[in-house]
This record gives sequence, C-alpha cells and structure tokens, in this order.
Amino acid sequence: MERRDFLRRTSAAGAATLGAGTLTATASGTRAAAAEARRTGPLRVDIVVFDGVEELDCIAPYEVFSAAAMHSANGVRVRYVTTERPGPIRCAYGTVLQVKHRLAPQETDLIVVPGGGYTRRDGPGVWAEIGDGTLPRALAAAPREGLTISSLCTGAVLLSAAGLTRGRPCTTHHGAKSYLAEHGGLVKNARVVDDGDLVTAGGITSGLELGLWLVRRELGSDAATGVETMLEYEARGTVWQAP
Repeated sequence: MERRDFLRRTSAAGAATLGAGTLTATASGTRAAAAEARRTGPLRVDIVVFDGVEELDCIAPYEVFSAAAMHSANGVRVRYVTTERPGPIRCAYGTVLQVKHRLAPQETDLIVVPGGGYTRRDGPGVWAEIGDGTLPRALAAAPREGLTISSLCTGAVLLSAAGLTRGRPCTTHHGAKSYLAEHGGLVKNARVVDDGDLVTAGGITSGLELGLWLVRRELGSDAATGVETMLEYEARGTVWQAP
C-alpha cells in the first residue's frame, strides 16, 4: 500500500477520534481558516538550501508542509530553492539534494531558512554563505507585504547577516544565541518566536515546531492537528508571540 495514501486515511481517522479538544481553536486559528478560504491557490513555501545545510533543518519542515497539503483545501506548494544555479546541494552529512528552483521572493508566501555549519568557520555552511554574501543580500532584499520570512537553528545567523533580526524578537540554536544578541537580535528563550512577518525557531529539531506552528497559523488548527496525527508527533515547547 502506498505510504502517503495510508497515512492520509489513518491521520484523518485519528483526527476525528482526537476531537476538537486536543488542539484548542484560537482566534489566530480562526483567522487562519478564514485566510485559507480566501486564498485562491496553495500556500507557497520555499526552503532555502546551500552546501553544508543541516539535513534535519531542511527536511523536517519540508515533511511538515508536504503533509499539510493533505489537510488544506487549497493545498501547499513546498520546494527547495537556492540563490545559486539550480543543481545538486550537498548537506552537512553528505546527503545530496537536487534543487530545481531559484529563490523568488515575489512568488512565495513563506521563506524558510535552515542552518548548518556554524561550528565550521572554514567549511561549507552559514559562514561560507555569509562570506560569499549572495544569500544574505537576497534575504535582505526579500521582505514585502504578505511575505513571512522564517528560520530555524543557525539559519537565524543568516537572517542576522541580512539585517533582518536587528531590533526584532528572535531565537536560534542555544550555541548561537549570544551571537544573535550581540548583533542586535532581541533573543527570547522560546522554541518558536513569532514576530509577525519574522518567525524563528530554536535548535536542529525545532523545524518540526516551526512547520507545525506556521501550518496552524496559516492553514488553521485542524490542519495542524491532522499533520501531528499523521506524523505521530506533538509540537513541544513555547511559542512566543508579539502582542
């Protein structure tokens, strides 16, 4: 039996059993459902990857958003993108991703920036990307109305290099929090920090929480509950939200 079809059926049944009390609908969840109803197309998600990116940093949110497509009336379009020429990207542990698309902020609703390579100043990863400058410049030029830029783990260091975290509530991997603060970020000790059009998450595994929070915010509580049931994972930690 094809895995995705099986998971779709079992997660739907599980969500019905769990009922509305498992993940209480909030005002933000209600707004998300209304926003999805108004959306004429899928939620468009671009995950930026680069040589040295941490595997789990980019794969966890990709899985969450891909699963969310099964619980959204309008669907979700999620893809890996690069600021370089499309082609193979080698991750931190040797996994190779074939990336077919370039980052196009005008054509997406949500950008996710993973981390990787923070402890390797002379290797591939965030420091090499900062040294090259292409990715930070692209991120600095990306903000526009209707676009949310997010990061997880040391992807926040790339946002910092782009000037996007200065004076903004944010978080990152515990080993990089002092760096983020020294460069103007208002660091919060939360698993996910939602400051509206800037959403950041903590360490390597927080890509699950980042994805689930944004699914709930953008697609509604039912979608998030469905994905949690499908993945057999419940989001943990605190989400800090701007007033």
